[in-house]
Amino acid sequence: MTGQILKYVFILTVILGTILVIITENRNPVKTLAWCVVLVFMPFIGFILYILFGMDNRHRRLIRKEEYDRLKGMTEIMQKDDIVSEIPDRHKPLVTMLSRANGAYPLSGNNVEIMTDFTTMSDRLVRDIESARHHINILFFKFEDDPAGNKIADALIRKSKEGVQVRIIYDEAGNMMVPRRFYRRLRKHGIQVRGFIRIFLPILSRDYNSRNHRKVVVIDGKVGYMGGMNIAQRYAEGIKWGIWRDTHIRITGPAVSELQTSFLTDWKFTKGDTPNLDSMYPHNESCGNTLMQIVTGGSMDRWNIMMQAYMTAIAGSRKYAYIQSPYFIPPEPLMRVLQNAALSGVDVRIMIPYRGDKGILPPLASKSYIEDALTAGIKIYFYRKGYMHAKTLVIDDCLVTIGSTNIDFRGFEQDFEINAFMYDEVLACQQRDIFLQDQNDSQLINLEEWETRPRLEKAMESFARIFSQVL
Repeated sequence: MTGQILKYVFILTVILGTILVIITENRNPVKTLAWCVVLVFMPFIGFILYILFGMDNRHRRLIRKEEYDRLKGMTEIMQKDDIVSEIPDRHKPLVTMLSRANGAYPLSGNNVEIMTDFTTMSDRLVRDIESARHHINILFFKFEDDPAGNKIADALIRKSKEGVQVRIIYDEAGNMMVPRRFYRRLRKHGIQVRGFIRIFLPILSRDYNSRNHRKVVVIDGKVGYMGGMNIAQRYAEGIKWGIWRDTHIRITGPAVSELQTSFLTDWKFTKGDTPNLDSMYPHNESCGNTLMQIVTGGSMDRWNIMMQAYMTAIAGSRKYAYIQSPYFIPPEPLMRVLQNAALSGVDVRIMIPYRGDKGILPPLASKSYIEDALTAGIKIYFYRKGYMHAKTLVIDDCLVTIGSTNIDFRGFEQDFEINAFMYDEVLACQQRDIFLQDQNDSQLINLEEWETRPRLEKAMESFARIFSQVL
């Protein structure tokens, strides 16, 4: 009897202690209340869910501040003449916010190539790999053991045999189904390969829900790649109901230095070696006209910088804001900004896939937000030619951002993400035209028809929405 009492006292103490911790974290009151309710009514399951999905990581750092400042300092040293201090008035609020909250340098003189076809991107990447002379740094959320993955792996092995330093980071949770022999083959040929946040027992790991969703390549510190594409055969072949539509960019110029800092920060977090920074950060001459900032965000981000950036950019739009994303599960503040923009006369268009690539909850949750968007005058397009995986925003023929960030809670709050914010009329018009071309392969949703859908369908969407913060 005494043992039973002690057990219940222990459980009660753990639950009350956890609730106290949640309250003292000063989070969004809705989130705080939601976790408290779960812990009260489902103590055991709720505690496990909180450990996996609910813990606040904002006080944690990927690497020590001194190490990060040293990496950032290399851009100041090598590209100091390209750091822009006089920002055009139109972009000053966003540029200033990203500089102060994220340390993102506004760098001029860059050349950016937008790619919407995986085969084109991977062929170009292989050519750049083959031209490497000193180092190749690669990070992909997914790097799979299939024809696409082995095409890149074979190129990297060839360069490693030539004496080029090759470093690879893959997301441990995102690649759990990739055979370990794939990475062993790379290591066998002298390539340094590391998983980001090693997961030994997923169900007991507080970091299982934190994914490194970034896609970053830096070659000799002079050529960079980033965007939405992973390394997997489905990106080339598509899926059974159509193509896999994505967007990636190739960068040359001063901003490659910031991509290098992003990679090396993640590399140091994985307990990787400390390379000679002078060889990692060559001086990159101006080679284009694009002013840009490389912005990184994640669960350790104090400011939810990606959401803040999207909100600031959309709030500043005057004519249009076109968005592409695999998911449309916006946090409430972003939803309000989108609605306000549309209600004030801005042409807001959002393009999402007609169906998901896997699972039913994320597509259902996305659909639960559509009626509120349509009511405010936002135009919603279902991409019907295949799966829309691009993560882009273009505004008023003057600003475009391309990267790894989805319009959902995971992209804005949980995963480690990276986006390029580019203040360039030519690039913005190019991305606008890409959106309009994709629009020809999409279905515009009608509000009246959407409202008359079956009640069961709406109920399923509302149920999925409950879980939107952990999808």
